Amino acid sequence: MMMLRVRSRDGLERVSVDGSDTTVSQLKTLIQDQLQIPIQNQTLSTDRNLLLAKSPEESLAFTDMTDPNLPISSLSLSHGSILYLAYEGERTIRGGPAVTPAGSFGRKMTVDDLIARQMRVSRQEKSHCDSVSFDRDCANAFQHYVNESLAFAVKRGGFMYGSVSEGGEVEVNFVYEPPQQGMEDNLILMRDAEEEKRVDAIALGLGMRRVGFIFSQTVTQDKKEYTLSNVEVLLAAQLHAESELKEWVTAVVKLEINEDGGADVHFEAFQMSDMCVRLFREGWFVTEIGPEDDPKLSKLKKEVVVGVKDLKQVDNDFFLVVVKILDHQGPLTCTFPIENRNVETTMRALKTHMDRARSLPFVKRISDFHLLLFVARFLDVGSDVPALAECVRLQSNVPEGYELLIDSMANTC
Repeated sequence: MMMLRVRSRDGLERVSVDGSDTTVSQLKTLIQDQLQIPIQNQTLSTDRNLLLAKSPEESLAFTDMTDPNLPISSLSLSHGSILYLAYEGERTIRGGPAVTPAGSFGRKMTVDDLIARQMRVSRQEKSHCDSVSFDRDCANAFQHYVNESLAFAVKRGGFMYGSVSEGGEVEVNFVYEPPQQGMEDNLILMRDAEEEKRVDAIALGLGMRRVGFIFSQTVTQDKKEYTLSNVEVLLAAQLHAESELKEWVTAVVKLEINEDGGADVHFEAFQMSDMCVRLFREGWFVTEIGPEDDPKLSKLKKEVVVGVKDLKQVDNDFFLVVVKILDHQGPLTCTFPIENRNVETTMRALKTHMDRARSLPFVKRISDFHLLLFVARFLDVGSDVPALAECVRLQSNVPEGYELLIDSMANTC
């Protein structure tokens, strides 16, 4: 007997199968018996992108599990493996609670009962963000640090900046990493209001804005059966609510074991559902999380309706809406030392950077967000910082005063 994990729009569920010689056809029958999803409504795949399909027609493109006689062992599925399920129609999740009389013929309903009846948590099918595209250099700089320097042993996070198109496409062109303390299972942001003012002033001059948050998960989390932990859901919901941007994106960087036994760095992107953000804003989440709490469940102060159940704990996957990931080459470089890491950035780093790019026009040499943030400490945040950043955006000549200041800073070491 072995167990497979099945991820669908309803979250992560388990299906028991007889063994690795089980065929796809037999597996579909087991899913019908155990999860109450008719065989004819099922589309299965080992490709997570199946859950991004927006219609049954798009699901037909996933053909790796269409052969009914194919043994699941040939798909490298073993005990504990995850496969993905899309299905048409609705279903009743087994195990709903017994009906409790209420209203005229039962107990008197309270205001909280009435509110809870309106708080129905279900999977949000469509995100407000059509896709998120990462600048290759800034994405690589972040993943390289958490992989090579931190070895995915502690968490790391950063605010993503870029633009949002009218069609809901988010473009990320730089990542600002605030002061923080990363631990194995938690990430504490020690935000610096003055530094964030400088970051926002640079973004203003570049014609960009804050569009999301990115963080890494640790290697120990890869052994857990959740996409985001309850602690991560709280942080993501808080930052999404704070942003007041409907296209706000939460991105996750993790290390995953591939078929050859090696490790690959993997990016995933989500939006927190509208209901999740609403519940956070209205104070429904229990924010004190103890070591005995199940990390794949978010605790609420009052019951909400999930399927046919009244629950105070909700599977975190119900709060996630998957976002498609793309990449691009943005307008900025990412070679200057990044702020708030283990090594403090010095004037010598500025000199090294400027000398290395001496053959380029001055505006090209400073077209790096992290350099601009370092220099911004010595400029007026209300006028000079956005003006210098605008030169970078337009790739225009930098006023002589700024050029002299930056050169003199570089030559002080």
